[in-house]
Amino acid sequence: MRIIRAAKVLTGRSGEVIEDGEVLIDGPAIVSVGPRGSAGAAGEAAEVLELPGHTVLPGLVDAHVHLGFDATVDPLTGRSAESERHLLLRMAENARKLVSAGVTTARDLGGRAFLDLELRDAIEEGLAVGPHLVVATRPITVTGGHCWYMGGEADDEPAIRRVARENLRAGADCLKVMVSGGLMTPGAPPSWVPQYGTEQLRVVVEEAATRGKGVAAHAHAHAAVRSSIEAGVTTIEHCSFFTPEGHQYDAELGDKVAASGTYVCPTVHGSVDRIRKVHGDRMLEQWLNGIAAMRAAGVRLITGTDAGFAVGGIANPTDAFVAGLEVFAQIGFGNAEIIEMATVRAADACGVGGVTGTLEAGKRADLIAVAGDPLADLAHLRDLALVLVSGRSVTQAGVDTVTSSVG
Repeated sequence: MRIIRAAKVLTGRSGEVIEDGEVLIDGPAIVSVGPRGSAGAAGEAAEVLELPGHTVLPGLVDAHVHLGFDATVDPLTGRSAESERHLLLRMAENARKLVSAGVTTARDLGGRAFLDLELRDAIEEGLAVGPHLVVATRPITVTGGHCWYMGGEADDEPAIRRVARENLRAGADCLKVMVSGGLMTPGAPPSWVPQYGTEQLRVVVEEAATRGKGVAAHAHAHAAVRSSIEAGVTTIEHCSFFTPEGHQYDAELGDKVAASGTYVCPTVHGSVDRIRKVHGDRMLEQWLNGIAAMRAAGVRLITGTDAGFAVGGIANPTDAFVAGLEVFAQIGFGNAEIIEMATVRAADACGVGGVTGTLEAGKRADLIAVAGDPLADLAHLRDLALVLVSGRSVTQAGVDTVTSSVG
């Protein structure tokens, strides 16, 4: 057994703080959480790690990453200059980068050749260093649609069922569906054009439900957002209310998203210069104002960075998670609220809230310790002293990033 004591312990629930607290761990699981001495006799027999001036909190959750996005894919042929073997190695390095940023759970929402399944299982076996992964495998998209080259093309309901079932048979933890187009795939429908309607989405939701899985819906266009809530998806990714003229938040639709209880991952990342460079200050302001409006409407927002992409020559690296949290703070979110979004709420949205996301007895020992107090300054989340994934120390402090997140 081990006991970790710190100046503060954040449990992850509604800003709950235990001053001079401790967490008792037995192997991969948390035994108890409370003030110093609360572990009692069990704590007396445990190995003790004292962290004065530090804060212990649940490991962070990035609900939207792409560990294996490959920018070398030819959008016309689907062929890549990067072999699958090389891509898997880079995915493993990206997983290490995530842990280096204090991320102990991540949801990978789209990759090719089922490589994400291999990496997920290797991490669980201890063959690779990284966070617990929740993986979607091949995104379901129309022929020639957004990210078609990842292998999930399906145009009608029978084809949608087939791809969904193939992904689930392979071992997918959730399904990803491209409800609207995107700007990352040349020749595909743009972001403001829907790719699927409500009835087609219901097929995806039905197939996922047969295995007790959730559905993440990539939706930029207004119609795509509306279809997503009508079909009952688990999370809406981006939810940017995108039009040919830019982001145009729809208050009535925003209220419907809030009333549905659907989680929204607006994929806020720290590379705001990426948007400014590619789309200009006006587009950036529209995007951030829309996120603030969703918060005001009561939408259940979670953290996810869309890490692994590069646009306009500006990378969105997998080890820059905290920078995305700081963008939320810049538009008026409180630090306690942001930490809750990045722990318990994101874990719930990813379907793993029963085992992680908070510090409480019986849950996985997924936690981090940082110097200082992130409730006072989110930048303290960068000063990691300890990262545990299921009780196993995987702290990566001092290890430099060695390669680009994107091929």
